[in-house]
Amino acid sequence: MPSNWKRRRAARRLRPGDGHALPRFRWWQPFSRTVFHLRLTDADGRPEEWSVDVRLWGDKDDGEVRARLYRDGRHHATSKLPAAFPVTGGTIEVETSSYGLRRCHYVPDDGGPARQLVPDPASAEGRRARLERDHPGASRAIGAVSWAVLAVALVLGVPQLVEQVSQIPPVAENVGTFTSPVHLSGAVNVALVVATLLASTERALRLRYHWLLDGGLFDGDD
Repeated sequence: MPSNWKRRRAARRLRPGDGHALPRFRWWQPFSRTVFHLRLTDADGRPEEWSVDVRLWGDKDDGEVRARLYRDGRHHATSKLPAAFPVTGGTIEVETSSYGLRRCHYVPDDGGPARQLVPDPASAEGRRARLERDHPGASRAIGAVSWAVLAVALVLGVPQLVEQVSQIPPVAENVGTFTSPVHLSGAVNVALVVATLLASTERALRLRYHWLLDGGLFDGDD
């Protein structure tokens, strides 16, 4: 039931496309735009390519982040996020976090396993996927470092955050204050925030998302 409700809500956000061509990926767009592709076969056995284009910093006119769906290179539909695009044999689901995409998957109507769309080679996600393909050892090491950075940031940052919140007068009066066992200097905290942003961005390039690690201290998404 919750899934059906989400899909009905997503359907209300859909707007038909105008048929314009999928813009070419420019060299300066790796961190402001992402494009993913999916190849399917229609009912007549003909191949078709679906593409999802997301401007991560929002559209120029109103700043709203939208996903645009293209069929064989032509604009087919647009939706605010999170988006659910009906396509041949299933649905393409698109969601973002504060650092990029957290989901861009094809979910078959027959209940089969969802699969992630393939990132465009020119995108930052495509380059990260190429690193994983060509240098799997280095890719795993980078992924492990990103996970460790976020885990350390969580352990060190949460107590300090709780202490600050507990010092707000209404909280202190009704709940009491909390003294963090961890106190880092301002410079170390800034470095920790920068490292967290880099680690979260790296994970977003692989569409890795965990509600605690990636949706914790610095991500406003639910």
